[in-house]
Amino acid sequence: MNNNTAHATLSPTTTASGELLHKAITDQLAIDILDGTWPIGESVTLEDIQSRFDTSRTVAREVAKYLEAMGAVSIRRRVGLIAKPVNEWSALNPQVIRWKLSSSHRKEQLRTLTELRLAIEPAAAASAARRATMEEKAMFPVMADELRRTGESGDLDTFHDVDVRFHSAILLSSGNDLFASMASIIEIVLKGRVELHMYPQKPKPAALDAHDAVAEGIWRGDPDQAREAMHAIVDEVAESLDLM
Repeated sequence: MNNNTAHATLSPTTTASGELLHKAITDQLAIDILDGTWPIGESVTLEDIQSRFDTSRTVAREVAKYLEAMGAVSIRRRVGLIAKPVNEWSALNPQVIRWKLSSSHRKEQLRTLTELRLAIEPAAAASAARRATMEEKAMFPVMADELRRTGESGDLDTFHDVDVRFHSAILLSSGNDLFASMASIIEIVLKGRVELHMYPQKPKPAALDAHDAVAEGIWRGDPDQAREAMHAIVDEVAESLDLM
């Protein structure tokens, strides 16, 4: 046996394929719990996972560990993976949010996330108006102009990308670490609305005006204007989703 054979390792392609399989199985089992296909309190063994998905013991074990880390299951020796109630899952973990948005819990998840946005984003906008650097503040009128241009022209792919950057930048430039830590969650929410076809075909003029007002408030250092305009944006989202 030559050295190359003796010390062979998984190629990047093989590793990527394994990761995709792991993710696909984990996603499916999590959604099974959310949708009630795998009832709360019932168990599934590693052998069941191996058989159902025609996969290895190693992959089944990694799937089990990941679901346990998310709070979706508990693991007991000689019993297997036991499905846990959704209220015991890691609610603010981005992966859990993605699972809920892909399940029958979609509308409830959008409602709770919109309520979270309503609590956080207006305060973050006000904080950005107070604490962002001049360089950071200067980004917002530029992004607001691009939102209006792409929104009115119908370039929705670019519009949605800029919208994610706009809202994420507010959280990241707020000077508050806890607000900044929510940027990835808000990004998932914004992208999720688009992917689930729950976004208007064309941005409403009032929404574009509100983004302009937020940008102006931050640029001018006016926390009240930034807060009120952001409140209007999230209120419009709640109304468009019929969540209010």
